[in-house]
Amino acid sequence: MCASLFSFPDPTAGSPTMKDSNAALPVSMGTLLRADLPEDAAHRDDGLCVVGVLGKSGARPGPQKETLLNDLADKHVFSLFGGPRDGGTPDSHIRAFHLRESRVLYLLLSSVGDGRQLLRACESLSAGTGHSDAHDVWTRLDRQHCLHLLYVFSVCHVLLLVHPNQTFDVTHDRLFRALDALRQKVLPLMRAAVKDCAVSKEWKLNCRPCPPRLLFVFQMSGSLKVSAHGSESGGNPDKPKKHSPRRRLQHALEDQIYRIFRKSRVLTNQSSNCLFTVPANQAFVYVIPADDEDPVGALLGQLRSVCTLCEPDPGPVVSGPRRYQQARRSTRLPGGGVGAVGEPAGVLMGGGGGGQLVDCSLREFLWQHVELVLTKKGFDDSVGRNPQPSHFELPTYSKWVQVASRLHQVLVGDPDEDVADLALKVQGQLKVLEGFLDADTKFSENRCQKALPLAHSAYQSNLPHNYTTTVHKNQLAQALRVYSQHARGVAFQRYALQLHEDCYKFWSNGHQLCEERSLTDQHCVHKFHLLPQPGEKTDVDRNPPVLNHNSRGRSTSACNCGRKQAPREDPFDVQAANYDFYQLLEEKCCGKLERIDFPVFQPSTPDPAPACPPAPRPPSEASASSEPQQAKEPSAAQSHTPADTSLSLDLSLGQSSDSLGPYGDAERAEVQPKRPSLVDRQPSTVEYLPGMMHSGCPKGLLPKFSSWSLVKLGPAKSYNCHTGLEQPGFLPGSSFLLPWDLVIRSRSEEDAGLTEPLDGGASSWPAPNKTLVGKRGSTGGLGRSRRRDDVARVFVGFEYEDARGRRFVSCGPDKIVKVLGPGGAKDPATRVLNTDMPLYIPSPSQGRGLKSHFAQLTRLFVVVPDAPLEVTLNPQVQPGPPPCPLFHPEQTDLVLPPDGFWVLRFPYSYATDRGPCLPPKENQPLNNYKVGRRRRRKRWRSQPTRRVYGFS
Repeated sequence: MCASLFSFPDPTAGSPTMKDSNAALPVSMGTLLRADLPEDAAHRDDGLCVVGVLGKSGARPGPQKETLLNDLADKHVFSLFGGPRDGGTPDSHIRAFHLRESRVLYLLLSSVGDGRQLLRACESLSAGTGHSDAHDVWTRLDRQHCLHLLYVFSVCHVLLLVHPNQTFDVTHDRLFRALDALRQKVLPLMRAAVKDCAVSKEWKLNCRPCPPRLLFVFQMSGSLKVSAHGSESGGNPDKPKKHSPRRRLQHALEDQIYRIFRKSRVLTNQSSNCLFTVPANQAFVYVIPADDEDPVGALLGQLRSVCTLCEPDPGPVVSGPRRYQQARRSTRLPGGGVGAVGEPAGVLMGGGGGGQLVDCSLREFLWQHVELVLTKKGFDDSVGRNPQPSHFELPTYSKWVQVASRLHQVLVGDPDEDVADLALKVQGQLKVLEGFLDADTKFSENRCQKALPLAHSAYQSNLPHNYTTTVHKNQLAQALRVYSQHARGVAFQRYALQLHEDCYKFWSNGHQLCEERSLTDQHCVHKFHLLPQPGEKTDVDRNPPVLNHNSRGRSTSACNCGRKQAPREDPFDVQAANYDFYQLLEEKCCGKLERIDFPVFQPSTPDPAPACPPAPRPPSEASASSEPQQAKEPSAAQSHTPADTSLSLDLSLGQSSDSLGPYGDAERAEVQPKRPSLVDRQPSTVEYLPGMMHSGCPKGLLPKFSSWSLVKLGPAKSYNCHTGLEQPGFLPGSSFLLPWDLVIRSRSEEDAGLTEPLDGGASSWPAPNKTLVGKRGSTGGLGRSRRRDDVARVFVGFEYEDARGRRFVSCGPDKIVKVLGPGGAKDPATRVLNTDMPLYIPSPSQGRGLKSHFAQLTRLFVVVPDAPLEVTLNPQVQPGPPPCPLFHPEQTDLVLPPDGFWVLRFPYSYATDRGPCLPPKENQPLNNYKVGRRRRRKRWRSQPTRRVYGFS
């Protein structure tokens, strides 16, 4: 049988004719439906049988389904080595070719079950694709394959399901149940798509020409191959079996498949309600025999079959169901060979009383079902007591293309505007496939849903009512550990994100603690709240409530002068810590005392703005810019720049001009003060400094308030060195200031020694507390032989105060003043003036708890005697390890006049525009927190009348 082939050409190639049909290629389904081909008037009314081929390919090289179609068409239609020219578009998964003489249209469906499509899908996955993302890709491909299957089941009469081996794949049962459920969902949408087509009412109602008949094709492996010498009959060739092993395998597979589909209700008694049907009295399973291991014999067999095609037919060929029955009653042929293609299938070979049925070819197996379609007899596959006939229609090519094009737009291809809404609704119905096809996801979701309550319990265990972000993250990590122990599969990440959201909702729904931390590093105890605006009252009933921060931490501190103590709340901002608390106590205690006010910001506009913090410079750039600045300074004693890397609380002692005699005018004439720059003389009145003054602040900015205080308790005689400081909170014997004896030249001796050199030598200005050699060679102390020098005693005291209000004066970095009897402190102030004093030291009175308490340097007491001298303070504090800046008052050089009892209060807390400088923890070294001493260049030569002593 030589059938002429008509195949639609490739758009990129020339138009083939029927004569060169061997060079024609099959086309994609989209190209077939879009092609406007002229119909032959002679065959315009001929019916068309549509056969679909689907299934999987085996592990063997070469496209197996394409090979089967080449055998069915008896032409080399599909290439065995090349793939389809159009890429991975949806319509390229279905390829078609038309045998016009046979009136059969073949549709070949490709999927990821084929090696070529599987390789293309694997290449689309990148190396870094996760398990969940890869599963999404496969799920999307499965859904796309289901839509293609539904389309093929809606436009075909006969379907061939190809298996790569001789075992039935039971996953098809779940696949067909999913397709049946999807078809019931989208059937109204498909009816709306084909309602305008010129077809019968039954076709519009069922959206298919007939319930398609599904046939199964299996590939026999070499392990099941049996000998042809009668080994099946117990070694007796005279009693052969009636059926060959391959035919008995076909019968067994038919029984297995029918039983599986009937039990899962894929097949029912009424064929019109099923997705597909199988024949009741015809074979629907075909097993392809295994390849012959002898290649020479295989070639000879093929040559024999080709030669047989040229022989005339021995007799009339019976068609229809009688042909299948005739195959079972045929006589046995000698040689046991397989019948030719044009020969009736299943002919009995050989003579005598017994014989073995010869197996038919694949083309004969398919053609007995195709002939039922072409003869318009249809399929009567309903069973039961009252079988209902199913609808059947043999359409013409034009009608079939009209319906197939509409369904292709809705289910597979790019839809037109009139059916775009239907296509979107079809995509929305694909969720019905999840329960049937995606068993991994269903299992994973069940596992993850069972693990979520366990994770929630782990998160909420041992939780306070309100807690911080750190506690939330720790509990969430514990919940994720519990979740990861039980959850499995592709839904792991999705439910892990849901666990994150659930825990966050639980935390933010009334359990979130205020995240603000105080300047002593204690968080607020209130739940999440808002701060009251200026003039607004607190409101607890609002959501969120309006409250001030409160850490429930209380401490005891003294006022600016130290004469009155009061409890204070744990501060959360610098103004409350260094200004507001002392302003309240100043009204009750030290409001009327003499003081030295520090310069603060004076606004010139009603709405001043804080200055923007400067961008940090690289260390190399900062060091390069600091070198020329240091070179321009005439003396480090008169300047304070951010380039200074050491600390100081410098004391400058200078004699008054009255005690200098004739050198007083000379000093005023020689030493001219440096004229301040415009920035130093005129601070900004538009922008203010948001934090405190420190070494990294831009010049020309002042804060809105001062964190320092300098008050005068009274004259120098108001301090009694025998009784010490009479203020509350001091530990017994620790309220005494340290003496500092300074040698001052009298006026008569200066007049008598005008000729003495003042070149900065040892005979000009001896160091404090050093024994001097007089003119008479005496090395004694302050006796009658030292009439030309007088001694002035300055009292200095560094006071520390802990959180419980316990105060004491330190006489060294690791020593506390302890006076047990009358007479005052014996230790001189030289040690504290020449070393770096710590900002924090362990409190001598620790509590019963394990937590250690620190005392902070709070005040500096300086008693300046009634003598011709002045004391200049230049305090600098480093409240943290480097690169912590150096904090200082708004006025760097603080001159204390004679005859005064002065108190310099240090800030309670230190903060920059980037945040507070927190107090040290228990395991942190305290040597990084200090009030240090800056080494300054000697100025004996330029100013012989001033002595500079640096101390901390």
